[in-house]
Amino acid sequence: MRTPVRGRETRFLGETGFLACVLSLVVAAAGLSTASDVPPRRTATFSIVAHDPARQEWGVASASKVVAVGAGVPWGQAGAGAIATQSLTNVTYGPRGLKLLERGGTAADVVKALTDADRDREDRQLGIVDAKGNAAHFTGKGCDPWAGAKLGKNYVCLGNLLKGKEVIDDMATAFEKSKGPLAWRMMAALEAGERAGGDKRGKQSAAILVVRAPANPADGDHAVDLRVDDHARPIQELARILALELPKP
Repeated sequence: MRTPVRGRETRFLGETGFLACVLSLVVAAAGLSTASDVPPRRTATFSIVAHDPARQEWGVASASKVVAVGAGVPWGQAGAGAIATQSLTNVTYGPRGLKLLERGGTAADVVKALTDADRDREDRQLGIVDAKGNAAHFTGKGCDPWAGAKLGKNYVCLGNLLKGKEVIDDMATAFEKSKGPLAWRMMAALEAGERAGGDKRGKQSAAILVVRAPANPADGDHAVDLRVDDHARPIQELARILALELPKP
């Protein structure tokens, strides 16, 4: 998975309309493509993107019937936010979106800036939580049904090619009812989504990413970064591995 650029940029504030305009100019000024520069793949996926304000953590958890969902879907940067890019995955949404979030963009502003600049946006699905926990999403009209998302306080659940809306609804309920570290709360959401039917093609891979500011900057901000790339029961295997690193509360 590509490592996002983590250079420190000067944050700026402004009116919503002005900020959205500036975000679009940043994309152009940085010489970033308006479409993916790498061959895309359709990643039918269910994910949760979330923020824990008490622990100052941001994260993404995803599962899919494709190999290595964690290779392109989840992105995060401490102090900026977290992103899930899926369906016909545009992996450039990850580093580009994190740059815009770091510069002060809200989740809604960044979703708009990324998708407005993408001619293939109707095949994309995107979920973002920003530095303050504001969540936003986009589901293009070309995403395979069932496709959609659900917003809540400090999170968004989203998916495509799912058994039905109940997958997203059950994920949201599980996250809201769970307690403890963000990683385990997102695992609870994945487990609930799978029980509700998940990806209607089946199971293959799962991933979880949690970022927070480290005590030592040299250590990087990936507090949890785990993947199960090919397994008959990927979510259960991911939970087993997570427990080795972060005991379940």
